Amino acid sequence: MPIISLTGSNGKTTTKELTLSVLSQQFNVKGTAGNLNNHIGVPLTLLSFDSSTEIGIVEMGANHLKEIKLLSSIALPDYGLITNYGKAHLEGFGSEENIIKGKSELFDHLRIHNKTAIVGHWDKEQLKRSYGIERFLTSSDSKLIKAEPYISLEFEDLQCDTQLVGEYNYHNILLAAAVGQVFNMSTAKIIKGISQYSPTNNRSQVIQTGHLKIILDAYNANPSSMVVALKNLSKQSENQKIAILGDMFELGKYTTKEHQNIAELTQQLQIDQTYLIGQAFSKVKCEQAQLFENLESFIKQFKMDKTQESVMLIKGSRGMALERILEIIK
Repeated sequence: MPIISLTGSNGKTTTKELTLSVLSQQFNVKGTAGNLNNHIGVPLTLLSFDSSTEIGIVEMGANHLKEIKLLSSIALPDYGLITNYGKAHLEGFGSEENIIKGKSELFDHLRIHNKTAIVGHWDKEQLKRSYGIERFLTSSDSKLIKAEPYISLEFEDLQCDTQLVGEYNYHNILLAAAVGQVFNMSTAKIIKGISQYSPTNNRSQVIQTGHLKIILDAYNANPSSMVVALKNLSKQSENQKIAILGDMFELGKYTTKEHQNIAELTQQLQIDQTYLIGQAFSKVKCEQAQLFENLESFIKQFKMDKTQESVMLIKGSRGMALERILEIIK
């Protein structure tokens, strides 16, 4: 069966789930459960495929160099895509350049084995690093119609309405659509698959409770994903914007700098209320934010006016488990 492998700093699991939704409109397809994407998860994923599986999708994660090379040698993908390069796992990779190099190990594998890369037409770095590989580019004719409250786009001259929030998911959608095109699916089926996908598991979930709209994106966080999530929050139409942010893990020597950068960004974007939670965030300098060393101290002190139309972003690394905040809000 054809195997599709995907990696990237942000959006891996959302792109995988979108791709599963698209391909399932025409094929019997299986993919990585949750984010079981390491040296244990990849073999488990492969072992879940059986004779009825027509296409397999394998998500691959990494926090150091040579890990994607290893996982590629296990999965042996026929097609590969990289969602993006961002500031994730800086502690293990050591630098942003090493992140790009590490993620591009997937392209290196595809090149050696004469396989196919699926590449975002907007990403100059990926276009450069996939040079010499047979590749399929995402549709350059598509365009984002609107991103709020949910993304709508024009794809192959047809409108596609989604259940996803945030402009940052637009490229994830185009990558999933490109996979459908690679397998000669009709535009109508591709759009149906994208439209039917509804995010779960604390990833860009939208929860409405009274006058409060919650964007629950608490599955994971790194500096790159935090920036796009905050910019998305700032563009929401609600009167009051609230950011509840938890520490970003695995940043090593970059921890202090990157947390301070995010704190300053909340001020630049003029977020009305900012709450920063965790050992790293509690040490930043940010006059307009309230700082808490841990979630427990935040929960004890947090109060909000639910009568005002508001939008709230909840985002932090998995170890912060910020979804527990929902218990005191609902």
